[in-house]
Amino acid sequence: MKPFIYDYTLEQLQQWMKENGEPSFRGAQLFDWLYVKRAKGFKDMTNLPKALREKLDEQFAFVTLQEITKFESKDGTVKFLFGLHDNHAIETVIMRHNYGNSICVTTQVGCRIGCTFCASTLGGLKRNLTAGEIVAQVVTAQQMLDATGERVSSIVIMGSGEPFENYDATMAFLRIMIHEKGLNIGQRHITVSTSGIVPSIYKFAEENTQINLAISIHAPNDALRSKLMPVNRRFPFEEVMEACRYYIAKTGRRITFEYALIGSVNDRPEHAEELADVLKDMMCHVNLIPVNHVPERDYVRTPREDIFEFQRILERKKINATIRREQGHDIAAACGQLRAKHMESQTR
Repeated sequence: MKPFIYDYTLEQLQQWMKENGEPSFRGAQLFDWLYVKRAKGFKDMTNLPKALREKLDEQFAFVTLQEITKFESKDGTVKFLFGLHDNHAIETVIMRHNYGNSICVTTQVGCRIGCTFCASTLGGLKRNLTAGEIVAQVVTAQQMLDATGERVSSIVIMGSGEPFENYDATMAFLRIMIHEKGLNIGQRHITVSTSGIVPSIYKFAEENTQINLAISIHAPNDALRSKLMPVNRRFPFEEVMEACRYYIAKTGRRITFEYALIGSVNDRPEHAEELADVLKDMMCHVNLIPVNHVPERDYVRTPREDIFEFQRILERKKINATIRREQGHDIAAACGQLRAKHMESQTR
């Protein structure tokens, strides 16, 4: 299997050119073809010498994302199910907002974190994606948007998988996305979401970026979080909170805490009160997420009025909280749902 050309940063492409007897500026030309002109093959890169194009074709592969399914919601959300070279499948979602187009990318095939309300973990973890396979999701989405003169303006790493368990590939992806000579996505327009992989939170704090960090907590205490998120047994709630305090102190940046509201499980007023006490004095924001129904799970959605009451309690205790706007509800846009249906159909 040849390495993917999208796996390489600009600096790595320049180094490859030097090592192969080419001037380093050829690396910048190649990078421009990949991310500004968005070429789909080396043969299209007409300002590169023919011999170089042939050598690149021998040495590298473009990521092949085969479109298995594409659904478009009434609200403009587009969800792709892409097939990979090894017959695995991943999901990517484009979300349209009044402030621009956001793309939700996947970092792993499946997930081993095991959150009991999530479809992504059904079937477990198959493998990590390479940086290039994550990059290709954004490039493919941008190529679709090119037809209407639109662009990807923000990225959320909130698709299937745990990005902090695929840390190096995730960081390489981010460096490619924010490069000013490429897609040039603003760092503050990118959010990485983790279930609380404590060593990686500390590591990310040292990266010196402006990229946003979101932590999925989904419970206000250790016992309940362990029931909902088995990863809490590896990284207990208080250890996650301590890592978050370190991140805030180190970076001076606010953390978003994601909290999926599950009917009669973690959505009672006493849960809101306890959560507010845990988060007091932290520079943070709580994103309340009405849980999506997953047929394989038994959980139900929190009633609308209870969602608003949970928010009111947090805000009364000086914790900033918003309710996530639902998108793609009519096309199974929750993480892992489309892939789960595909996996089921493949085993029939």
